[in-house]
Amino acid sequence: MSRIALTLAYDGGGFRGWQTQPAGDAAQDVLERALATIAGHPVNTICAGRTDAGVHALRQVVHFDSAAERAPSAWVRGTNAHLPATLAVRSATLVADAFHARYGASRRRYRYLLHRAPVRHPLLAGRAGWTFRYPDVQRMREAAALLVGEHDFSAFRSAECQAASPVRRLEELSLHERGPFVVFTFTGNAFLHHMVRNLVGALLAVGERRQPAGWIAEVLAGRDRRRSAPTFAPDGLYLDGAQYDARFGVPSWGDDPFECFV
Repeated sequence: MSRIALTLAYDGGGFRGWQTQPAGDAAQDVLERALATIAGHPVNTICAGRTDAGVHALRQVVHFDSAAERAPSAWVRGTNAHLPATLAVRSATLVADAFHARYGASRRRYRYLLHRAPVRHPLLAGRAGWTFRYPDVQRMREAAALLVGEHDFSAFRSAECQAASPVRRLEELSLHERGPFVVFTFTGNAFLHHMVRNLVGALLAVGERRQPAGWIAEVLAGRDRRRSAPTFAPDGLYLDGAQYDARFGVPSWGDDPFECFV
């Protein structure tokens, strides 16, 4: 029995999230059916991080076990031949049994792509969040700095969040501009349900001068979701990978925040 780690990219707009669904229309369902065709037996996958409906992945990481002897190219090209155009295996790595896509991840990264324009662009529908205002990025950076570190993020988790603890360590929250676009980068040990989208919504409230920069710290300290901004759209949210012990050889994320965007 061998363990294989895959990196995937997908457009989440056509899936009911990552996690398997009774109707079989989640990204996990589609991938496992394609893998089973190549393996010749049912396949169960474990992912680095579950994504909600409408949320995309630049680098989702999954692992599975198989008794089938296949070349890495078969797990990539062969599987892709049975996948829709909106989901693709980007790499396959034979890993030790100690590798675990979820529990072995030391850090995870999300990107949020925001489009700033007076009028929405139809070709960006479902691919980028949009605001008709032009938020002050420097104000958002100042507010973002208040969120970095280990905190109780209760004010930025959804009511449906099932995490045992609201405490998370946010290692990076950076913003990069290019033309009408802003990319928010979030790196941390783990994330709460809707945490990234809630943080984007709060930062925009500051950037659009609906709230002062210091308001973020007050909301964080108050631990009350009702005092924060509404959850922002899922359209621009991308899972951008996870980091593992280098001995496993699983590809990690890149350095360009605009990779695959513009």
